Amino acid sequence: MSHILLIHSSVHGYTQKICEYLRDKLETQQQQVTVAPLSNVPDLDAFDKVFIGASIRHGKHRPALYQFIDAHQQQLLSKPSGFFSVSLVARKPAKNTPLTNSYMQQFLSQSPWQPKVLQVFGGNLDYQGYGAMDRNIIRFIMWITKGPTDPNTKVEFTDWEKVDQFAQQMIEAS
Repeated sequence: MSHILLIHSSVHGYTQKICEYLRDKLETQQQQVTVAPLSNVPDLDAFDKVFIGASIRHGKHRPALYQFIDAHQQQLLSKPSGFFSVSLVARKPAKNTPLTNSYMQQFLSQSPWQPKVLQVFGGNLDYQGYGAMDRNIIRFIMWITKGPTDPNTKVEFTDWEKVDQFAQQMIEAS
């Protein structure tokens, strides 16, 4: 049994939802899992493994993610660890792998931490859950990328089987 820390950088709570799903999945396999927001992370030394999930906001991972990595780089490098990114772009088959997703590639080019376990998940589109400005920006982006633009749209683009596979990779990480 491993004691796993699962950190989330989430704006609207969807990355947290994925982390909580992973926790529940891992606990059925006798793993001990703590889920924590990036703003309130416990001591990394208390865990055997550390994984971070981060959402995309306005085309980028949040600056606090990179600040956290810079501050904890040695601890992250000293134990099995991994990273996943959540975005609406990952809803497309040609952009839903670590190698084909531009946000993941951008992360890897900017981060001194290069985790071995990586994954990309499609996010959640909930126009009614956004403020007016975000709703209009996202609708415009969806219009450009041929996604749903109906302001009443609420759809999860997450492949939950892929999340299950990531949970298994977390257990196997060494």
